[in-house]
Amino acid sequence: MKIECWTAAELRRHLPELATVLRDCVEGGASVGFMLPLAPGRPEAFWQSVAAQIEAGGRQLFVARGSNGEAIGTVSLVTDMPDNQPHRADVAKMLVHRSARRQGVAEALLARLEEDAWRMGKTTLVLDTVSGSAAARLYERVGWQRVGEIPAYALMPDGTPCATTYYYKHLNG
Repeated sequence: MKIECWTAAELRRHLPELATVLRDCVEGGASVGFMLPLAPGRPEAFWQSVAAQIEAGGRQLFVARGSNGEAIGTVSLVTDMPDNQPHRADVAKMLVHRSARRQGVAEALLARLEEDAWRMGKTTLVLDTVSGSAAARLYERVGWQRVGEIPAYALMPDGTPCATTYYYKHLNG
């Protein structure tokens, strides 16, 4: 497995792979901002918007590639913050294809993201995830601090309400 930070051009070149990962996650029940049925072209449109954010300098995209070179997972570092939060960034859209789960992909993506965030001077990271999920357990295992839970914050892809837990992590190099 290889973890890379992609430019907008690289994202666009590999857009079908990223769309496949996103589609697989949503169809597998992940609450990542999309509902079922996933409209044709919706994953591609999402990734085009991410490319625009990368070009504008407000987001970094980290991609895990499997042994065949295909994208198997992603996570974003959103750095477009208000003026009074230059030290902070949000972690968003942790996506790992179901065929690549439980192989350390998400942990490797987070480690690379945290390393790059530190180099950028980001010392406080924030994220949210479905309460009680495998992702929540991962974040806690690798040192993220639980802040609290909001009941019925979002919907699962099938429309079922779910609670969301917020986490933060202070980076210290």
